[in-house]
Amino acid sequence: MKFAVLGAIAATLAGCAAWPNLDTVRDPADPTAKVPRHSYRSVMTGTVDYRPVQPKSWVDSNQRVAPKGRGQ
Repeated sequence: MKFAVLGAIAATLAGCAAWPNLDTVRDPADPTAKVPRHSYRSVMTGTVDYRPVQPKSWVDSNQRVAPKGRGQ
């Protein structure tokens, strides 16, 4: 029963909505209508290559991330 009342209220309020301003709507059949320029953009733009690579030396990797100034 509650849903029927809520549905009736919603339908009544939807009928109070204002009509859209049809002067601002463009006619799709107008051949002089301006449209945005179309440009091609590859779907692969911005992708990163994650192929496997050879492992790096663990000594060099540790040296690069080790704190500076201790024991050096």
